[in-house]
Amino acid sequence: MGFKTAKKGDVIYFSSSDVPRVFVLKKGAIKIVSLDEDGNETIKDIIQKGDLFGELELESDKDSNEYAKALTSEVSICSFLLSDFENLLLKYPNLALSYTKFVGLKMKRLKNSYANLMSKDARTRLLTFLKDWSEREGRKEGNKITIDNYLTQNDIAQIICTSRQTATLLLKELEENGLMYYGRKEIIIEDISKL
Repeated sequence: MGFKTAKKGDVIYFSSSDVPRVFVLKKGAIKIVSLDEDGNETIKDIIQKGDLFGELELESDKDSNEYAKALTSEVSICSFLLSDFENLLLKYPNLALSYTKFVGLKMKRLKNSYANLMSKDARTRLLTFLKDWSEREGRKEGNKITIDNYLTQNDIAQIICTSRQTATLLLKELEENGLMYYGRKEIIIEDISKL
């Protein structure tokens, strides 16, 4: 196992590296970004403390063109060689069961994201994202929730599958209606029950 720290904006790993690894995020938040043939970035996932990322399919994909980038000021990860991780799963059945549950939850999140994309408008997808984010990371004071903001408006737009302009308009609309405050460092949702 190896440990690594990173600062905001640092690239943590590339999927095309010669030595496939599995990572566990110990502190902070990162985004998994995919690059297309034209060099355009697309956010595939936001990884938070305790999540696994890397070669999760337990086989190396040399054609994949993705990387992980630190979103918060302090990121700490530990990593395993893919072969060592596979051996751990064989040696400790409880770990293998936990890993299976983790992969199942990831699949469920992907399924829900796809369903939201197909059946909900951009505003509803934004509200759903804000509720999920506040549930995972928000600090609650009654119905008021404060979230440390490490995402740009463009990041949020990619997560909810809309343009940056649409995301910006929707965030401004929520602010104008007094439902939330969006700042570079934090997001304050005045009353989560009204979202």
